[in-house]
Amino acid sequence: MASPSSRAVAVGGALLLLLVFAVPTTFLYLTSAPAASSPSLLLNLKPFGARCAPAAAAAPPLRVFMYDLPRRFHVGMMDASASGFPAWPPSAGGIRRQHSVEYWMMASLQGGGGGGNGSSSEEGREAVRVTDPDAAEAFFVPFFSSLSFNVHGRNMTDPETEADRLLQVELMEILWKSKYWQRSAGRDHVIPMHHPNAFRFLRDMVNASILIVADFGRYTKELASLRKDVVAPYVHVVDSFLNDDPPDPFDARPTLLFFRGRTVRKDEGKIRAKLAKILKGKDGVRFEDSLATGEGIKTSTEGMRSSKFCLHPAGDTPSSCRLFDAIVSHCVPVIVSSRIELPFEDEIDYSEFSLFFSVEEALRPDYLLNQLRQIQKTKWVEIWSKLKNVSHHYEFQNPPRKGDAVNMIWRQVKHKVPAVNLAIHRNRRLKIPDWWG
Repeated sequence: MASPSSRAVAVGGALLLLLVFAVPTTFLYLTSAPAASSPSLLLNLKPFGARCAPAAAAAPPLRVFMYDLPRRFHVGMMDASASGFPAWPPSAGGIRRQHSVEYWMMASLQGGGGGGNGSSSEEGREAVRVTDPDAAEAFFVPFFSSLSFNVHGRNMTDPETEADRLLQVELMEILWKSKYWQRSAGRDHVIPMHHPNAFRFLRDMVNASILIVADFGRYTKELASLRKDVVAPYVHVVDSFLNDDPPDPFDARPTLLFFRGRTVRKDEGKIRAKLAKILKGKDGVRFEDSLATGEGIKTSTEGMRSSKFCLHPAGDTPSSCRLFDAIVSHCVPVIVSSRIELPFEDEIDYSEFSLFFSVEEALRPDYLLNQLRQIQKTKWVEIWSKLKNVSHHYEFQNPPRKGDAVNMIWRQVKHKVPAVNLAIHRNRRLKIPDWWG
């Protein structure tokens, strides 16, 4: 009779042989079987111990300290006689609404927690206001620089622009006296500068800060860059298409390509006049000159909602509000711009719901239209569906909602903080000028 120890050895040997033959066979099956043949098996495979692992905690919101500036720097320009924090006036449309990002960012912090570490009631927000600046990760400067330009200096001639310039001078005096500005040279300060002419007098004094811009068309490389700044969408001026669910979305949009706007522009915007000569009068195309009046916006809303594609050529700078009007109208954007930068592009792939053409391609006779006509119905519906699914990221509202434009902007700011801290920490210990400068 075999001893217990010899029987244990025999059993152990059998188990070892079973593992030697069974594991490679199982591995061979999992790696060689077509994924489509057993998707549930492959999708449900988990690493050892994963079943017991707790769900990852949501990242805490960015802690933001907001400077307490006099009302004349922000909402006082909306209504000098009003008290409290006003709602955005429905009558303030057009260019003021397009560049009102500064208002919505400030509004999102008005209901902040107020505690040193924020408030648990701010669930779902990407940023919360703190009253203790030493607990802050970023500092928000609520100067409505875009509104200041539109109110005080839109004609860019003196003496009307003097009020805008004096606000910038006074603001910089306030910031220079702040120990929090001094300790970082303003690197962790967030300054909205969305209109291309906003803050135009003293821009060089804030070139280290996190700037909130529409694009980089009017800025030098020493002032603005993707490395530190945030590209924010324009606030759309047409109403969002909330009930866009027809039985056949392709046939519900009979116009192939739609454009309505000013064709006489500066700089890159000169392409609009050239496109007008190529596209006007073509079958399936609505290409119309217009100004951003109330009636014009109504016509644009109808045109975008009844068109498969909406043309987005550059304006005076590489971008314009028209792109975001098209997105919330679920009209597939056709973007013609050689130097455009887009909001949230580290999280959103625009190629999934937009078409891109170089200036050279767009000006080639019939090329752009032929490309659009070759897109089959099933493909267009796929693109349109993806467009609908991302359109909520371009909505501005107060209070903000999860994943909307305001929260997306603050999340972009949060992404910049590690690089900001790196620059601050290196600067504190450097004894000689930075060799990477």
